[in-house]
Amino acid sequence: MADDVTVVDPALVKRAVSAAALGNAMEWFDFGVYSYIAVTLGKVFFPSGSPTVQLLSTFGAFAAAFLVRPVGGMVFGPLGDKLGRQRILAITMIMMAAGTFVIGLIPSYGSIGIGAPILLLVARLVQGFSTGGEYGGASTFIAEYAPDRRRGFLGSFLEFGTLAGYVAGAGLVTLLTTLLSTDDLLSWGWRLPFLVAGPIGIVGLYLRLRLEETPAFAQLEKQAHENEKQRREAEKSTGLREMVFGQWKAMLLCVGLVLVFNVTDYMLLSYMPTYLTSELHYDETHGLLVVLGVMVLMMVVHPWAGRATDRFGRRPVIATGCAGFLVLSVPALLLIRQGSFAAIVLGMLALGMLLVCFTSTMPSTLPALFPTRVRYGSLSIAFNVSVSLFGGTTPLVVTALIGATGNAMMPAYYMMAAGIIGGIAVWKMTESARRPLPGSPPAVETEEEAEAVSALARPTERVAA
Repeated sequence: MADDVTVVDPALVKRAVSAAALGNAMEWFDFGVYSYIAVTLGKVFFPSGSPTVQLLSTFGAFAAAFLVRPVGGMVFGPLGDKLGRQRILAITMIMMAAGTFVIGLIPSYGSIGIGAPILLLVARLVQGFSTGGEYGGASTFIAEYAPDRRRGFLGSFLEFGTLAGYVAGAGLVTLLTTLLSTDDLLSWGWRLPFLVAGPIGIVGLYLRLRLEETPAFAQLEKQAHENEKQRREAEKSTGLREMVFGQWKAMLLCVGLVLVFNVTDYMLLSYMPTYLTSELHYDETHGLLVVLGVMVLMMVVHPWAGRATDRFGRRPVIATGCAGFLVLSVPALLLIRQGSFAAIVLGMLALGMLLVCFTSTMPSTLPALFPTRVRYGSLSIAFNVSVSLFGGTTPLVVTALIGATGNAMMPAYYMMAAGIIGGIAVWKMTESARRPLPGSPPAVETEEEAEAVSALARPTERVAA
């Protein structure tokens, strides 16, 4: 075997992808549950007689998690680069599962008074803090395990987990709402979706604890131990200052890519059901089912889109999504506003297929922006800052823009602006498909591939010499 090429174990890669994707699925399972059962939670935890105040209070606790996500990224990211990806991902899994599970155990406001919403807020803060280290770590984990020529396909399963978790959470709430009476849902039924997080977390933790450290990090750690001076320099370089200021160009690119990714993501998955109900007076249940149906179709095409990024490159696929939102946002929203079921489905499906250009590509694109020594930390910080500032605020900002201007087409204009910013980031980024990650040796699946890669590199080495 060539010493300068990493040969990955296909079985271990599959376990790594499954373990990483399950954590992302849990995050979005909670997102789907919390969003769909928000009205009920408002009645359980907040005493106001106004349904609007109750809902705002519930989403206020939900939004609080976004405020601590960057903090979680700044804590877990550097630790992931210093202690290893596997250990930190095990910790974030425990915290995410515990935060969600505890919500299902909190007594109602009627039982313990003001302590109930305080405990809900604390649980949400724990969830947000742990989530700050989840996506950057999970995408790094998959990217560093995957062979170079299949990184896009394998990375796409991270966002496949996102869609699966959201559909599972929202679907479970919809099922409970259909089967249970209002009184049963208020008294005990709302707890069930949150309690499900316990067993899921145990399974996810088991999968993550069985994994070895990623080959890229293990190689970096080995080199550092072989040379004491190199180890000290590596420790010094992985400080917060190096992760931010030493990688500022890559971090700006990351923020721009995450902006277009998350603005369109939250617009479709979080805001559009509300838009259908509040602006078009569409039946709430039907609107939610339309979104779930679109997400299921996105899941079907997702692996194929990930495979396309390996064949055609990350930049063409992301650029297609940016151009699509620039050109099709207005027509898609006009279709949705037409109001018929077929038109709404067609408009939402168009947005969903464009969103796949980002969800299938980002897990393999973002880790390739940073070198191995700071990848977890820099990615976690840039990703969570962008999500907190632009992604999580999308429903609030768009609602405010519609209220201030009276223009119901604001969602389309907002997506177009995001598409422009994303297009600039794509223009500035370097293609990473079928190439080794920065700071890591080539990764292949077989000994034969390793020998072939080494053979191709030898003439270059001789010329350089």
